Amino acid sequence: MSVSIVGTYHSKVGRLKEETLYSLLVEAGKGALEDANLTGKDIDAVYVGNYSGGGFNHQEHLAPYAIEIDEGLRFKPCIRVENACASGSTAVEEAMMAIQAGKIKTALVIGVEKMTSLNTKGVTDVLAMASYYPVEGSKGYTFPGLYAEYAKGYMKKYGYSIEELYDTLAHISVKAHKNAMSNPLAQMHVEYTHEAAKSVHDKNPMIADPLKLSDCSLISDGAAALVLTTTENAKAMKDEVVEIQSLVHASDHLSIVEGKRSNYELTAAKYAVKKALEEVNLTIDDIDVAEVHDCFTITELLIYEALGLAPDGKGREALDNGIVYPGGKLPVNLSGGLKAKGHPVGATGASMHVLIARQLLGNAIGLQAEGAEIGLTLNIGGSGATNIASILKRIK
Repeated sequence: MSVSIVGTYHSKVGRLKEETLYSLLVEAGKGALEDANLTGKDIDAVYVGNYSGGGFNHQEHLAPYAIEIDEGLRFKPCIRVENACASGSTAVEEAMMAIQAGKIKTALVIGVEKMTSLNTKGVTDVLAMASYYPVEGSKGYTFPGLYAEYAKGYMKKYGYSIEELYDTLAHISVKAHKNAMSNPLAQMHVEYTHEAAKSVHDKNPMIADPLKLSDCSLISDGAAALVLTTTENAKAMKDEVVEIQSLVHASDHLSIVEGKRSNYELTAAKYAVKKALEEVNLTIDDIDVAEVHDCFTITELLIYEALGLAPDGKGREALDNGIVYPGGKLPVNLSGGLKAKGHPVGATGASMHVLIARQLLGNAIGLQAEGAEIGLTLNIGGSGATNIASILKRIK
């Protein structure tokens, strides 16, 4: 049984001082229901993607608060889903599986995170719990430090010099910030020059060698939501809908530093993308637009290779050939991505699905990929342990 998106909503992303975890959840849920022309009575279950309401906001038991969206949700199952930065996409997956199993017909999926209630050290400590804590977080590894392992591994594997790395990652950072300038919901509306992003200086300090501030995503608040239902039901509701044609979830070893998985490629992400495309008899050449998990610029570089846009060790070619830029063959992160749109952790996967659905319906938030019919999302949790790839298509 196929599943389609019939309603979406995306909040502003940023340091939202006036918003709480609760207000963001309600805002997103109400918005998605309104977009779908539904009420709480039409929803069979609610799935809330949230990484750490407990760590950031002292609120672990969060999902039942969704009833405040609409009294019609009272007595419906409300489920919180946690899977690090992939919590939002995992919530989408759980809702899809329930619909496909015939257990429910229509679901409300919300991704939400309120991170800025803590200072930077507090946020860093909470995020460290998404690592393999006994050998990573407890030993002082931060997530910039864990992804720096990929940058160092990549340089060693492919003979990349530090100058080449700085230059390549700067191009990715500049692209993200330029794209975000057109996104009214993005956290950062500040452009980088290539030189400023490439160099270490007082406004661009080293965070975890060789990753600089310009290579790191943001501490963010935000929420996104979507209404899922059977495609048969969706077609009866709207003239055009977006079908989630495939969703593949691939897990890998939790730790990056123990050496059980590669430190120079996103092996499980590559598997998830390949499998998701194979399930619907497509290749990467069939994809018109993508939102991917650029938590760090090195991650986006590795994702170019995981998508098959460039050979292993030559992800830079996707930049040099213009493939991933606006107007390119496969524009990546037209929203500004996690780097500049922002990364409210539990909301990110839901955000990606909303952004791609809007692209395919021709009413993008920000830059529009003209004529896009098929889109891809790739959401990653932890340092590459959780990987979820989705293929979405506009249907009539």
